[in-house]
Amino acid sequence: MKVPAAFRSTKGIAGVIVVVAVLAVAVFAPLLIPADWATRMDMRARLSPPTWAHPLGTDQLGRDLMFRVLLGAQTSIFIASAAVLMSIVIGLPLGLVSGYVGRTTDNVLMRLVDTLLSFPALLLALTISAILGPNLQNTIIAIGIAFTPFLARIIRGEALRVAQMPYVEAARTAGNSDLRLITLHILPNIMPAVIVQSTISLAFAILAEAGLSFLGLGTQPPDASWGLMIQASRDYLDRAPWTALVPGTAVAVTVLGLNMFGDALRDALDPRARGAA
Repeated sequence: MKVPAAFRSTKGIAGVIVVVAVLAVAVFAPLLIPADWATRMDMRARLSPPTWAHPLGTDQLGRDLMFRVLLGAQTSIFIASAAVLMSIVIGLPLGLVSGYVGRTTDNVLMRLVDTLLSFPALLLALTISAILGPNLQNTIIAIGIAFTPFLARIIRGEALRVAQMPYVEAARTAGNSDLRLITLHILPNIMPAVIVQSTISLAFAILAEAGLSFLGLGTQPPDASWGLMIQASRDYLDRAPWTALVPGTAVAVTVLGLNMFGDALRDALDPRARGAA
C-alpha cells in the first residue's frame, strides 16, 4: 500500500506519531493504570519536583502528575471526540440540505448558522455550559453546538460545488431521486472535507474543553482533566511551575499534533492540493 506523500513529510510523520501516541494513551492508560493511582494523595510529597518516584512531580495534594496526565488524556479525548461527533450529526444533514435544496431553505438555515457564527466558539460554549450547568455531558453538548456552525458552513459549500458537477447533473437527468443523489453522489464526494475539518475541530475541541474546565464549567473533580489540572495549579505557579507546565504541555503537543495531522490529511485527500504539489 502506497503511503501518500503528505504523510511522508516531517510534518505528516510528526502528526501521525502524536495522534497515535495520544490515542494509545487515552485507550490503554485506564486499563493499565489503577484509577486510585491518579487520586492517591501523599501530603508528605505535595508539590514535589520531578523525582524517580514521581517522574513529572506531584500536585498540591501530593497526587502523581504523570498518572493524572495519562488518565486526563482519556477525559479530554473522549469529550472532544463526542463533541465533534455531535457537530457532525447535526451539521452534516444541515449543510447537505442547505447546499442541495438552496433557495428559501438555504437562506433560513444559513441565517441561523450565521447567527451562531457571530459568537466566538469558546464564548458560545461557555454560555451554553453556564446555562446547562458544569458536568461532562453538558460540556460535550456545549462544545458540540459551538462547533456545528463551522462544519455546516463547510459542508454546504462542498455540497454546492459537488451538486454542480457533470456526473451529478447526469444522474439527475437519468431520473435519480434527490435522496439517491445526495447519498450516492454528493455525500461520498464531500466526506474528505468532512474528515479533514473534523480532525482540525478535534484539536480546537480539546482546547475548548481545557478552557471550560479551567473556568470551572467543564470537567469536575475528582476526574482528571488537563484543563482542571491547570486550573488547580494557578496558586502554586511560583513554587511549583511543573504543576501547570505538565498538563499545559500535554494540551499544546496534542493540539499541535492534531493540526499537523489534519494538514497532512487535507493534502492527501484534496485532489486540488495534490495537483498543486
